[in-house]
Amino acid sequence: IGREIGYRLAEAGLNLVLVGRQRTLLEQMSTELANRHSIQVRIVELDLALESSIKTLEATTRDLDVGLLIGAAGFGTSGSFLNAQLEPEIEMLNVNCRALLELSWYFGRRFAERGRGGIVLMSSIVGFQGTPFAAHYAATKSYVQALGEALSVELAPLGVDVLTAAPGPTDSNFATRAGMKLGVALKPQDIAQPILAALGRRSTVLPGFLSKLLTYLLMPLPRWVRVRIMGGVMAGMTQHQRKTSDFAEDK
Repeated sequence: IGREIGYRLAEAGLNLVLVGRQRTLLEQMSTELANRHSIQVRIVELDLALESSIKTLEATTRDLDVGLLIGAAGFGTSGSFLNAQLEPEIEMLNVNCRALLELSWYFGRRFAERGRGGIVLMSSIVGFQGTPFAAHYAATKSYVQALGEALSVELAPLGVDVLTAAPGPTDSNFATRAGMKLGVALKPQDIAQPILAALGRRSTVLPGFLSKLLTYLLMPLPRWVRVRIMGGVMAGMTQHQRKTSDFAEDK
C-alpha cells in the first residue's frame, strides 16, 4: 500500500523520501519515479524495528521541508497465539506501534512548527475489535486506530491533518508474510487514491468497497459478537497453520 501511495504522490509532482530495509528495491523505485515524473527522491535504508531508526530518519531529513508523513510500514502475524515465537511478535510491536509513535511525534512537531502538514497512519479493520488468531496484530492496529483518532482532533488547531486508514484484506506481500490465505481481497491500487482523497476531510477512512462492507456489516453488533465473527474469519484464513498440539514449546 505504501508503495502505491508513493506512486500517486509522485504523479502529483511531490518530491519523496522513501524509507525501507531493502536498498535495492528503494533504488529501483527511486530511479523509476525520478525519471518518469521529474521529481527529487531521497532514499533512507532503515530497519524501523531498531530503536535508533526514527532518530536517524529525523536527522537524515532535517534539511528537507517535509510536509506529509505516510506511516505505511508494518507487518502482521497470525495463527495460534501460543504457537507464536516471541521475537517476531516483539519486532512487530516495535514496527507497528513504537516506530509509528516516534514518527508521529517527530514529524508532528515539525508540521506544527511550520503551521501545516499531514499524517497518514495505517490501521486495519481488524483493529476495531479483538481478532482471535491474529490477536497481537489486531492489538497493534487498535493502538494505531486510537492514536490516529485522538491526534486528528489534537493536532487540527495546529494545522496538521491526521488520517487513519483502515483497509480490509489486501492482495500484497503482507498476507504471505503474515501466514494468511486470503479469499476476496482488495488491490493496493484500489486503496491508495481513496486514502489520499480523505486526508484533511475526515479522521478515518475505510478505503475500498470491501473494507466498508465488512466494517458496516459488523458495526451494529455487540463487540463480543464481532470478536467471535472475526475469529471465525481469521480461523479460516489460518487453517493451514493448525497443529495437533495445543501449543508448541519454545525451545
